[in-house]
Amino acid sequence: MTTSHPLFAARPGVIGALHLPDLSVARETSVAWLEDYALANARVFAEAGFPALMLQDQTRTHEAAAPVTIALVAAIGRLIRSAYPAMGLGIIVQAHDAVAPLAIARATGASFVRLKVYVGASMTAEGPRSALAPIARAYRHEIHAAGVAILADVFDRTSVPMVDMPPERAALWAQSMGADGLVLTGSSFADSLERIARAREAGVTRPVVLGGSVTADNVAAALGVADAVIVSTALMRKAQGPDDLLRWDAGLAQRFMDAARAAPGRG
Repeated sequence: MTTSHPLFAARPGVIGALHLPDLSVARETSVAWLEDYALANARVFAEAGFPALMLQDQTRTHEAAAPVTIALVAAIGRLIRSAYPAMGLGIIVQAHDAVAPLAIARATGASFVRLKVYVGASMTAEGPRSALAPIARAYRHEIHAAGVAILADVFDRTSVPMVDMPPERAALWAQSMGADGLVLTGSSFADSLERIARAREAGVTRPVVLGGSVTADNVAAALGVADAVIVSTALMRKAQGPDDLLRWDAGLAQRFMDAARAAPGRG
């Protein structure tokens, strides 16, 4: 794609993230429970007016996503898409896999995927990971999913880069490898803002997403420099049990969106 994806036309540029349980250690969770969980929490984001929601599988694996994980995430994604068609849907899988999220997006009608190691190489808790860009670009073309945007993390803060280069240069790599948007997240909110500024100065022209530490109190500053933000943890209920279906707080989600709508935005 050479033009900005419709995902970035939404104002304010806010993407919520709904995390599924780690299925590798929660296989006893029934499909019915997962469906209820997904719909109950997606409703929080939808009713607050979030333009987009990212469904995040957290199943840890050394290899590609397991078939059962792909099937479950696709089924749940389709359920959310059917229940809340006005809210854009994105897909991310914990496994180091370029094929699974794109296949799930194709099956569910999702409009974007997020890939954590798109260029270069990183060390993660699951072990070393190398660039997914070549496989992702080729597979997206193969399955005729040009409308599915690729959001590429640039040195995601949950991993350690295995290449010695500044993040802004890696951002240029990701841009040259066809990413539709770049997710930049520093070790702190201030570091994230600095990384975005350096990336712009280096020549990054693709939309930039700030990927973490965004709250209702700083979302205006975030949207002043980024095209969009991803938020999740800041909106979670403060008191919840392990078996609670509802994990995200409707009041916090509404407060966040009110603050985001009041922000002047970049430019």
